[in-house]
Amino acid sequence: MRVATFNILNGRVPTDQHVSLSGLVESVRRLDADVLALQEVDRNQHRSDNLDLTALAAEAMGAPEHRFVAALAGSPGATWIEATGEEQPDAAAYGIALLSRYPVHGWQVIRLASTPVPVPMWFRGRRRPVLVRDEPRVAVVATIETPHGMVTFVNTHLSFVTGWNGVQLRRVLSSLVDRSTPLVVLGDLNMGPQLATRVTGLRAAVCAPTFPVDVPTEQLDHILVGGPLRASAGRSHRMPISDHRALAVELA
Repeated sequence: MRVATFNILNGRVPTDQHVSLSGLVESVRRLDADVLALQEVDRNQHRSDNLDLTALAAEAMGAPEHRFVAALAGSPGATWIEATGEEQPDAAAYGIALLSRYPVHGWQVIRLASTPVPVPMWFRGRRRPVLVRDEPRVAVVATIETPHGMVTFVNTHLSFVTGWNGVQLRRVLSSLVDRSTPLVVLGDLNMGPQLATRVTGLRAAVCAPTFPVDVPTEQLDHILVGGPLRASAGRSHRMPISDHRALAVELA
């Protein structure tokens, strides 16, 4: 089975920041994944033509099973608040999505708090650190009936605050309801592969830089596997959209 993860930057082309829905569809079709994890996904946002990008990707992929989970509700610059899961199905939101061509036997949502206090961050071009407080994050879990048996897939997009993203990743793993099946963790973890494998105890299925898209120098996006799963033909893919490259791998 082929699995992939892609931070889609809500469908934007980084050169001029316009949203390319055709670019999103082309990217999903080119990845041709059986299970696909997406991050930075819009739903009913003006900047992405008020469309459900998860549904658009599911149609392009041929995935009858899919779940969008909002991390933030409302619209950026207006009513941008932490999502609770109680929002209306057509409410404007932003978050992550997990899509599958195979049957899903159960879903789980894990909500991850933002940093409890602002933390100093150094940004290029600034002489002094800036106090920031990251947005809330979320993970979505699916138990999927694959050709190789039941497998648990986790998709998440973690904080960019070093250290706190490790806390969040540990929280995701400790919150899993079912650990009896082989495990695949996908997503933009905002950390390097050494830390990701050390925190999770899982194996990296793909080792390839994913950010920034033009000349990537660091791997922020990951596919981590546990149990008897074997990985092959894994690599990164530059797509028509996003400031990240996608990752895809064959699992058996």
